[in-house]
Amino acid sequence: MSILTRQNSVFSKFSFLVVSLVLLAGCQSAYYSAMEKVGVHKRDIMLDRVEDAQTSQEDAQVQFKSALEQLTQLISYDGGDLATQYEMVNDQYLASQASADEVTSRIDAIESVADALFDEWNDEIQQYSSNSLKQQSQQKLRETERTYQRLIKSMHRAKDRMSPVLSALKDNSLYLKHNLNAQAIGALQGEYKTIKRDVESLVAEMSQAIEQSQQFIDLLKTE
Repeated sequence: MSILTRQNSVFSKFSFLVVSLVLLAGCQSAYYSAMEKVGVHKRDIMLDRVEDAQTSQEDAQVQFKSALEQLTQLISYDGGDLATQYEMVNDQYLASQASADEVTSRIDAIESVADALFDEWNDEIQQYSSNSLKQQSQQKLRETERTYQRLIKSMHRAKDRMSPVLSALKDNSLYLKHNLNAQAIGALQGEYKTIKRDVESLVAEMSQAIEQSQQFIDLLKTE
């Protein structure tokens, strides 16, 4: 491939990305406008999405605990059908991955509406003729943004904790798939303590994110 051809290829991919982002932004803007026409404002959407994210985090906590319980049963294996054990371990991995994807999707949705909400709030502050009301609104905006930043950072910390756990669950599933024997259980026992520690850290991080979510929800509901 010539340098010119490669440059054209890179440019085409970049152009496609830019167009996609512009279309996505346009779709989001159109969605928010349509919702406002029926009385649902960005603040309401934000509240709904944080509540949805909180629920997805609670569900993920339950799922990762379930995956750990299944692994605990596996390493205590004392006979039986290992093929069935593999299916159960793999099902737990797939369910955990689905839970992680759901949490990630909810975080992305929150960040999308947050950007639109805070931009709109900033713009509307400039429309005040009363300095007193303007200052009060600015103060409220700063408070809301600070609480939001704590929330989103907490969510991302919990999300990042999921990656090593998912990798370990996948490794266990793959290893057991190709080594359906008692020796395989012994090998997995060596990984158990690390996975248990990582799951416990993940659950703790998620508890903090859930708590931060509730604080943000309470703040929005009192405004």
